[in-house]
Amino acid sequence: MCLIREDGSFPLRSFVLYEGARFPLGVVSAGLVTLAMMPDREVLDYLDRVDLASDWGQSHSRPELMARLHETRRKGYAVNPGLVVEGSWGMAAAVFDDNGQPAWALTLTGVATRFQPGRQKELGRLLLDAAHNLTVSLQSSGTTVKGPHL
Repeated sequence: MCLIREDGSFPLRSFVLYEGARFPLGVVSAGLVTLAMMPDREVLDYLDRVDLASDWGQSHSRPELMARLHETRRKGYAVNPGLVVEGSWGMAAAVFDDNGQPAWALTLTGVATRFQPGRQKELGRLLLDAAHNLTVSLQSSGTTVKGPHL
């Protein structure tokens, strides 16, 4: 679920995510990074119970999703190259709860031209830094947070 949305200054916007929008784990970049950071057993159990391809198209088939999960784990952040709405890309990094489990994600969304390969690396580093800082801040504040329960 998208909890909060802030628009940047770039004149073209992507409105796939809005406050209150809900997507299953593995569909948009936030759900992809959250799923990727969960233990393997939980990921496999979840994928045994859902058929994302039937609602979200063949790009969300189990083999394609597993490849994206692997790539997300390798990079540390997720990239959704317009899989929900053509031309609308997203990137996300996980924010972890006090048990080290993914609880939320910070996401950037926009038009495809804003996510060129070289810029993805820069945005990925920024997302990872911001997500880490938020994780540390939440944990040091004594706020009790829990990740998703599958």
